[in-house]
Amino acid sequence: MPFPAPASPDVADLRIADLAHRALLDELEAWPKPGLVSPVDSGSHRDMDARTLRRSAGAIAPFFAELARAGAEDAPLATLRRIGIQAEAAMLAATGGINAHKGAIFSLGLICAATARAGTPVSAEALAERVGTLWGREIARRPASPVTHGGLAALRYGVGGAGSEAAAGFPAVRAFGLPALRRGRLLAPGDSQAARIECLFALMAELDDTNLLHRGGPEGLRFAQAAAREFLDAGGVGVANWRDRALALHRAFVAARLSPGGSADLLAVTLFLDSLADG
Repeated sequence: MPFPAPASPDVADLRIADLAHRALLDELEAWPKPGLVSPVDSGSHRDMDARTLRRSAGAIAPFFAELARAGAEDAPLATLRRIGIQAEAAMLAATGGINAHKGAIFSLGLICAATARAGTPVSAEALAERVGTLWGREIARRPASPVTHGGLAALRYGVGGAGSEAAAGFPAVRAFGLPALRRGRLLAPGDSQAARIECLFALMAELDDTNLLHRGGPEGLRFAQAAAREFLDAGGVGVANWRDRALALHRAFVAARLSPGGSADLLAVTLFLDSLADG
């Protein structure tokens, strides 16, 4: 017998969904991001722009509230997955068939459910870890999707991908994303854009990004990781010319058609977790 549909979201669920939606927009608006879509340009993407991503984020926001409500009612992962599939359909309808936020629906959706289930405020790291505690074993049993670019790259190159990251409680976010976001705020006080870029580069430097593997193979991944490490080692957003350096990398990524989409998804995850812990 299927699990009953979740009840209508309440104020707390809507607040969680609003923060998830805000995280997607904050990720979009960060600039310069190597190869990624921003309000300035489409990066290495020929099929989408900032308007596409805003339409997608708006279409999936109500489903984040449903996922929070399902989490509060201790719904099984199968129910969360069903709501996620509905969110994907809404995304595709809003974008004309473009996969703008499939990875974000998966990761942010799980965090929405875990947040509502937790009830009481916890740290960002503890909340990320809770996803793995609640659903990690079940997520890990499912192989990477053979119908997405990231899933195909994960299977071809033997890396974990988004599923492994979520199953383990988002270790890259806990070890690199959140510390870098906080470091960026210290390096560039009052500049939220700088903190987001510091976070993105820290994730790029460490993550086996399946989007980079899909577009550039192992060589593209190594190039991106090395470029991100060099940016950070030179002072990151703590040096005066950091925007010029990030913009030069953006142009190099576009020329090579590279896009660190997995790192962008985890930037949104980091921003979401940070806002949940803060609020």
